[in-house]
Amino acid sequence: MRRQWHSIGLVPLLAAMPAHAQLVPVIPHLPAPLTPERVLGRLDQALETAADGVAQRLEAIRRSAAAQLVRAYPDRIALDPDGFPARAGEVVIDDPDDALATRLQTKGYAVLAREDVLGVRYVRLTVPHGRSLTQAIRELRKLGATGVTADQLHATSGSVPAAPAPPAAGSGTLLGVVDGGVAGATLRAGFASGAPHDSDHATAVASLISGAGAVRGGLPGARIASADVYGSDPAGGNATAIARAIGWMVENRVSVVTISLVGPANPVLGKVIAAAQARGTAIVAAVGNNGPAAPPAYPASYPGVIAVTGVDARGRVLIEAGRASHLDYAAPGADMLAMAATGRTMRVRGTSFAAPLVAATLARFYPAASPGQLPAAIARVDAGARDAGARGPDPVFGRGIVCEPCRTPAQ
Repeated sequence: MRRQWHSIGLVPLLAAMPAHAQLVPVIPHLPAPLTPERVLGRLDQALETAADGVAQRLEAIRRSAAAQLVRAYPDRIALDPDGFPARAGEVVIDDPDDALATRLQTKGYAVLAREDVLGVRYVRLTVPHGRSLTQAIRELRKLGATGVTADQLHATSGSVPAAPAPPAAGSGTLLGVVDGGVAGATLRAGFASGAPHDSDHATAVASLISGAGAVRGGLPGARIASADVYGSDPAGGNATAIARAIGWMVENRVSVVTISLVGPANPVLGKVIAAAQARGTAIVAAVGNNGPAAPPAYPASYPGVIAVTGVDARGRVLIEAGRASHLDYAAPGADMLAMAATGRTMRVRGTSFAAPLVAATLARFYPAASPGQLPAAIARVDAGARDAGARGPDPVFGRGIVCEPCRTPAQ
């Protein structure tokens, strides 16, 4: 029988699949032929070929999924100038002065929202009818706007046979999960229409932190702060929603936040992450499962973000693992059980499962946000990491494999 993997973070935007069979929160409605079974079947075949073939296959699937997503929601989702899906009809710029605001208005742009997250001020604008995102971005730059960008989407993918059990309730350190909604979370907030809404993907990630059913967590007893950036919006998971979610985490004094989502670089999100880091909040992010041919994953590639890849039971980096501009750690991401559903467990695979294990390990030594204490906490994580590959830090395993005993082995 062909083995079945439930791959988290395989390809951004493959979450656009029938809702009953997907582990990702919200981008759930792409019609056939892009079904979870077909995608996972293709992955099974690809993983049995050489690494180059896998990389090419994953990149082709990523591009195909993005194009199909735009076709499914032409009024909600469009491609940015670099070919990444983004919210259609919306652009983001640095907060303009009065003179620039007047020029923009005469050109047909309207203010959708003015936002300030951790001191990062920006404006979301509606694009005049008949102009593409690419045309609007070029025009705004010519008009003198700065920080001009589309509001790109971030997502992961996967499927489950049943809904996951909520993470075990605890009274310990508060860890943040920016994703969909986590069932049973201590704190919950929504940053998209229809949010907060319980998500299979987010609940699975949280279960690896605090434990659920027969699955052991990296930090049993931890409490979960859940920021849902998807809700019921097919264009959820956008950069500004993630930025606001991180701001909420800082306001609630969350010391470590894990993000198992991937997308392109976005200037607003990059600035907000830097502002959160300055306040002592550590961000941990997965490198994704788009393969080594994919563009560098964000937020894992932002400076200071703790970037995580996944390894299997034999300590080998997952062949489908994506990449980032830097790599800090590896952690279990395959040949393991990630969550329980009505007393059952499921086998999982993907770098998204590795990130919460690293976040839990760091939070053990960093229970409260304090910029001055973070380097010492990271040093303690380093001390417990198992060196693998080339001696010392390397681009394959980072500074070592973390939380190996946290794996609940798949039978």
